[in-house]
Amino acid sequence: MLRFAANISTMFTELPFRARFAAARMAGFPAVEFQFAYDHEPGELAAELQVNGLTQVLLNTPPGDFEAGERGLAALPGRELAFETAMEKAFAYADALGCTMIHVMAGIPDVSVDPDRAMRTFVSNLQQAAAEAKRHGVTLLIEPINRRDVPGYFLSRNETARRVIETVAADNLGLQFDVYHRQIVQGDLVHGLREDFDIIRHIQIANPPERTDPGQGEINFDCIFKEIAALGYKGWIGCEYTPKGRTLDSLAWYEPFRPLRKPS
Repeated sequence: MLRFAANISTMFTELPFRARFAAARMAGFPAVEFQFAYDHEPGELAAELQVNGLTQVLLNTPPGDFEAGERGLAALPGRELAFETAMEKAFAYADALGCTMIHVMAGIPDVSVDPDRAMRTFVSNLQQAAAEAKRHGVTLLIEPINRRDVPGYFLSRNETARRVIETVAADNLGLQFDVYHRQIVQGDLVHGLREDFDIIRHIQIANPPERTDPGQGEINFDCIFKEIAALGYKGWIGCEYTPKGRTLDSLAWYEPFRPLRKPS
């Protein structure tokens, strides 16, 4: 049975952030993930997980100055100290939440930066972070993100991510395979899942073109889910989609996979 986690940065946004934990549990999700929650104390978030019996499966590294357009620091030459500080914060939250996976955001290098220099920075930062992550029992993930939604994002293709993972050569660094981003950038989803299965550690889903739920959009998710199951995937699938209306109204696709009963 495939296992799904609600991404409470994109789902249940009709509710205050901390209320989304209970909403995810009420909707039948056994786990959650989020992008950023660094404006909440880790103890507060841990309490929400505990009272609702939820597993925290993933969080992102702090993005840097989000309002200024930063979307990660790992591939930004000259920001190594800021990256180290961001990783320390991410590890502290992961420890408090019992979270074993962190998505390390590459970021958007300035157009003046030599791409080779950005790549060297990315690899070096990941090597150092992976060594520290072992002490926390954490797996680091990198994710190709499409440049339509995030112009200039350093990592956009799966084959580039593979080269990075192979170069870093850390057994606790893997691929976050986001079906939405892969479809926009490269398509060929089934082949991509098969080709990268050996390095995939986490999967996320949303349906282009509007990043909606699996029941709306251009991807045949019945086919995709069958392929993921046939490959023997045992990890979590994060639902990082944006419902068009109320989140509960977007969950018809989830009924065959729901492990938890909704309270009557």
